[in-house]
Amino acid sequence: MRPRTGTAPAVGALTLRPVDPLTDAGLLHGWLTHPKSAFWLMQDAGLVDVERAFMELAADEHQQAHLGLHDGVPAFLVERYDPAHRELVGLYEPEPGDVGMHFLVAPTDRPVHGFTRAVITTVMTDLFADPATRRVVVEPDVANTAVHALNATVGFVPEREIQKPEKKALLSFCTREQFERAVSA
Repeated sequence: MRPRTGTAPAVGALTLRPVDPLTDAGLLHGWLTHPKSAFWLMQDAGLVDVERAFMELAADEHQQAHLGLHDGVPAFLVERYDPAHRELVGLYEPEPGDVGMHFLVAPTDRPVHGFTRAVITTVMTDLFADPATRRVVVEPDVANTAVHALNATVGFVPEREIQKPEKKALLSFCTREQFERAVSA
């Protein structure tokens, strides 16, 4: 798969490329076990656990992981999944064109103003670049109020709380039209 590139004028070039589980595991381990990444629930994961998780993800036809680069430097992680087969099976009624998404901005001591919003906008633009995508589905932890606010800026509307095995989550949806309205406002 060819890397996909976008530009966020305020922050620079944002590029997506598939995660290489063996090459990227060390980097991702550092991100996923960082205290700022607590909502990813991998605080106690070892390097081999992260490598194994991304190898399983890479082998799964219903999921993909991409590493996001900021001006060529790894800066965020995106996971795309089919909610009819992963994550939300039995927790809601999926519709044709639903795509599930997770994203993580790498922890940093030098945050760039507007970067996280540029990342989620880039991710959503990439997801909706596929004409088959009608709606993006997310299920962040109910306690993750920062991501709820960020999701709202790109058009997500919460539907209800759901109980997943690992967390209580806020099931939220964003249609193509909601996204386009939100980013054009």
